[in-house]
Parts: sequence; structure tokens; C-alpha cells
Amino acid sequence: MSASEIKLRLRHQGGYRFEVGFDEPKIPVVVTDQSPPLGTGLGPNPEHLIGAAVGNCLSGSLLFALKKFGNDPKLDADITVTLGRNDRGRLRVARIDADLRLDTPVAALKHAERVIASYEDFCVVTQSVRAGIEVVVRVFDGEGVELRAEPAPTP
Repeated sequence: MSASEIKLRLRHQGGYRFEVGFDEPKIPVVVTDQSPPLGTGLGPNPEHLIGAAVGNCLSGSLLFALKKFGNDPKLDADITVTLGRNDRGRLRVARIDADLRLDTPVAALKHAERVIASYEDFCVVTQSVRAGIEVVVRVFDGEGVELRAEPAPTP
């Protein structure tokens, strides 16, 4: 496996607020903050960011896989990050639920079953996060039908 790096730079702005800069000049700075009562909530907190990262990665992977077969759907995602306490009483991200909603009926999608069966495997962030956090993903077509893939064989 070859390694690549992505670099971020956090600059403390006061309180629990940070300005996050990225190694790509075209990416705008993002201001993060902790939620009250610790911070002021003037930006996303780390829990928001991990949910956004998982949701964005899943959505991008699904769209890429569908477009590869000539589909061009629109997609919305609803992400729920559930917090819980570990056995030491420390607050942790316990689970992430992602509901991906396509605007197209499954009957109009080419190779939908094949795509649903494989797209998650290409999602860098989700597969990495799954090593420590339960991630539950559901995909719905434009008619609200949940699209299911056969479970992958266990190695």
C-alpha cells in the first residue's frame, strides 16, 4: 500500500474555536468550535465533521459508481451521529447512520444491484471509520424503496 498525505493546519482563534486550513489552496478555511457549554457553537464540532466526512464519502462513492454505468441521479443524505459513553464513562461516537436517498426509481438505474453491492468498499473514510465505529448505511431510490445488496461473504 502506498502512502499519501493530506495536511491540515489548525490555528487557535480563542476559546475552543479553530480556523482549519487545507493543503489545497482552492479549499476555503473552515472554522470549527465545540458546542456549548464548552464552546460557542459558531462552527461544526468534531462530531459534525466525522458525520459529514462519512456522509460525503458514501455519497460520492455511490454517485461515482452509478455514473460509471451511465446513470445520472441526484442524491441527498441524512446522517445521524449517535454519541454514547464507553465503559470508562467517556463520551464517544458510538454509531453513525447514513440514509442515502436517490431521486430516481431503481427500475431506471442501470446495474443498480451491482453498484449497491460494491460502492461502499471504495469509500475510504467509511471503511476506515468502521474499524472503530459502527456505521449503518441504507440506500433508497426515488420511490422510497430501500435498495439492498446481498451481504458480502465473510473472509
